[in-house]
Amino acid sequence: MPAPLNPFKAALARGERQIGCWAAFADAYATELLATAGFDWLVIDGEHAPNDLPTITRQLQALHGYDSHAVVRLPMGEAWAIKQVLDAGAQTLLIPLVESAEEAATLVRAMRYPPDGIRGSGAALARASGFSSIPDYTKTANDQMCLLVQVETVAGLDALDDILTVEGVDGVFIGPSDLAADMGYLGAKSDAPVQDAIRDALGRIAASGKPAGCLSMDHDQARQYVDWGAQFIAVGIDVLMLAQTARATAARWRDG
Repeated sequence: MPAPLNPFKAALARGERQIGCWAAFADAYATELLATAGFDWLVIDGEHAPNDLPTITRQLQALHGYDSHAVVRLPMGEAWAIKQVLDAGAQTLLIPLVESAEEAATLVRAMRYPPDGIRGSGAALARASGFSSIPDYTKTANDQMCLLVQVETVAGLDALDDILTVEGVDGVFIGPSDLAADMGYLGAKSDAPVQDAIRDALGRIAASGKPAGCLSMDHDQARQYVDWGAQFIAVGIDVLMLAQTARATAARWRDG
């Protein structure tokens, strides 16, 4: 029995658009609720949300059986952290602040078993192998791993063409907020120079044949990113969606 098919990776390979949402509550109940909304992918955020290995694992369990695919964002691309979340059952990782082809290649190797990589082969006790119920897991898992790298600095943009040549990088995600900050436009990701850089980057990624990704909660801006080449686009952040709705509801009653 082989490792489970990664439906998100397969959809990207077919050229299908994938609509996503950030899951930042660090809570399995809230993430399962998001899965009922019909998003193609959900980011379990370990960079800016208060997630750790146990909370990530519980959210992976909560998403089992739903069509929304889990994309785990780690705070860094350390091999030991990658090993842990892959063993917990993650198949797709989003790694921030990638600035060179060498970094990208190192991440690819961290996600794969030898001889293609350095992932530890202790899958027998891991959730990923169904706790040893998938006998061919280690022999087949490499093909189902999906690596999305975040390019979100000027240095990353300068190295983008080289990053795009790295085999095993399955998609490149442009991070508008950090890119704006690194360009000197902190808190102003919609300013023209930042948008010009995003447009150029998304176009270069799409032209390379790799899927391009981006994030915007503004509907018109998200549509613009799709027009510029984004294939996987995040259009919501659960924490902000709740906060905005709650504040608007309270304001209506106060103002009334």
